[in-house]
Amino acid sequence: MYQGAFSPTVTLFDNTGEIDYKANGAHIENLIKGGVKGFLFLGSIGEFYNLNPGEKRTYIDFVVKKVAGRVPVLIGTAGTDIRQVIELSLYAEKAGADAVTIIQPYYMTLNETRAYEFYAQIARAVTINIFLYNFPDRTGFSLTPALVTRLAREFDHVVGIKDTVDSISHTRQIIEAVRPIRSDFVVFSGFDEYLVQNMMFKGNGVISGLTNVAPELFTSLTAAIDENDLATIKKLSGKLSGLMALYAMTDSFISAIKVAVSIRLPGICTDLREPGCGLDKNMKQEIINYVENVMTRNS
Repeated sequence: MYQGAFSPTVTLFDNTGEIDYKANGAHIENLIKGGVKGFLFLGSIGEFYNLNPGEKRTYIDFVVKKVAGRVPVLIGTAGTDIRQVIELSLYAEKAGADAVTIIQPYYMTLNETRAYEFYAQIARAVTINIFLYNFPDRTGFSLTPALVTRLAREFDHVVGIKDTVDSISHTRQIIEAVRPIRSDFVVFSGFDEYLVQNMMFKGNGVISGLTNVAPELFTSLTAAIDENDLATIKKLSGKLSGLMALYAMTDSFISAIKVAVSIRLPGICTDLREPGCGLDKNMKQEIINYVENVMTRNS
């Protein structure tokens, strides 16, 4: 159920800053057509931090209905108020989501004991599947393999982790620590370029922002890994490496991803919601030209 390339999907807004449901629906359909194996809505790239609780609930209803069970739906229910995290997780479960994905509180830095209590309290309050979300660049604290293993041992519905750490060694250590006690525990990398290494270490794949731009690339690459097709892995990994430059082309990588999405959905608004900013016409064209060049070159 949780295997391959999942898309942490951008949230598209209109020119007034409101959620553009028509554009989001079209984007979801493009991604399913492109072969993504699942979605994470309201993740970091989905600008969850810029949506109010009412908007989140309405959006959850929309995406669950739109996907309609074709692939798994994960909902980001992160927040610094654990009561709101639990409330939104319960809502996602009632709406029909398959799982929730929860990053530990940001702004304050937790120690290992407090991080355990945070997740344990949530796990005791909900029955929906839970994915841990490790993103120390945003939280100041990294979930250790020992902590992940403890949570997996104690709570059957803590089913996996998105490990957004720029070290495949950390992800490998989680796999090695947790699999002896939970062979079904799902380990996704959060960095696109670790797809091959993750699956070679018997992980489950990636939850990758670049799937918004090139879902077919990830579909083909995961198939090549499964088939041990080294020539195709090498070729497609080269394209993936090229696309990684999008993360450094703008102040907020989400801006670059949204502009790249507009290649597939011409006419969409690519701006972030305030206080995020948009890009000027020249920068947008530079991003579009770059992506098209990477995707059309032979190597």
